[in-house]
Amino acid sequence: MGNLTGTVAENLDWPLMRNNISRADLDAVVEYLKQDAPPLTHGRQVREFEKEWSAWLGTDYSVFVNSGASANLLTITALREVYGLGEIIVPPLTWVSDIASVLQCGFTPVFVDINPRTLGMDTEQVVAKLTTRTKAVFLTHVLGYNALDQRLLDELSARHVPLLEDVCESYGGTSCGRKLGTFGLVSNFSFYYAHHMSTIEGGMISTSDRNLYEVFRMLRSHGMVRESTSKELREEYHSRHPDLNPDFIFAFPGYNVRPTELGAVIGRSQLRRLDGNNQRRRENLQLFLSNLDMAKYRTDFETTGSCNYAFTLVLKHADPVLCENVMASLNQHGVEFRRGTSGGGNQLRQPYLKKALGETDFSKFPNVDHVHFYGFYIGNYPGLEKGKILDLCAILNALPGQV
Repeated sequence: MGNLTGTVAENLDWPLMRNNISRADLDAVVEYLKQDAPPLTHGRQVREFEKEWSAWLGTDYSVFVNSGASANLLTITALREVYGLGEIIVPPLTWVSDIASVLQCGFTPVFVDINPRTLGMDTEQVVAKLTTRTKAVFLTHVLGYNALDQRLLDELSARHVPLLEDVCESYGGTSCGRKLGTFGLVSNFSFYYAHHMSTIEGGMISTSDRNLYEVFRMLRSHGMVRESTSKELREEYHSRHPDLNPDFIFAFPGYNVRPTELGAVIGRSQLRRLDGNNQRRRENLQLFLSNLDMAKYRTDFETTGSCNYAFTLVLKHADPVLCENVMASLNQHGVEFRRGTSGGGNQLRQPYLKKALGETDFSKFPNVDHVHFYGFYIGNYPGLEKGKILDLCAILNALPGQV
């Protein structure tokens, strides 16, 4: 390991995320609470936020829920109810709730390795794994990068396999000028504290499929039919079940993942600043990647259309000495980081998957394993000073690796 001691390094004071709930957001909440007995559970504010989000994204319908993980769970539950069980192709580099929802709903996850330039699933491997048992491809746009290409879209369309998009880390990103989250049958988003915008906790499901939209609304609230916006659907259930109270007909074994009006108030306030904040994130990423030493670190990520909330720092080669020096230097300079990038690295190494699937031959997944051991992410946010980015690049570029 290189010598990282001897002088007191400058503390860059660089957390993964600065507080992204502004005074304007809090003022909007205060104004809402000044009303005479304002509703707090989901109601008009939630409906307005859903409409505004759909308009911003470019889909017909959206359903606000209490977390991105709940968005994943309802998406896979609805897939089960409408399409039946089978296999879902998933990435090994993603957040745990994507794969957990597949397991929890009774599907069989099928894994493929990643594309090192996008961190998303390798298209050729996805195509090779498509079978008559495939019910969907659940694709994650990792840390702001676009994981789609036309080859994948054409194959899925020809085979009538639904695409599900996890855009929790990437909203505002585009593919061929069109927003991520508008290509699939369903797309999921997270409004957790560390993401592009926040509702404190929260998530969104978006789709242009009216039938799935109604299913999502019912699943969000215990499976209750009265949550559907379709008068025809409600009347159909009423006529088929005359022995039941129309207000308490449960079409599915659903969940209670409802959001609050306060979360929607904050979301509506934050949405107004999202595009401007995303542009600053893009500029930060380009500055970071263009100033890293390309001999030591991967700088050839496919950034067209990207919208990153975190910097990806991946060693170009498997260099344990440089890896240890990177971690020591980041700690020394007060730069918070996460090893393994999205979700803690290769999910196939996690105990919950080993319990479900047994041991994996990791030699079949060399790209994600490289990121698992030699990849990191570092916070990227609109207020990040450009000088800090340049200082960090200089520090990283000066680190020694193995001889």
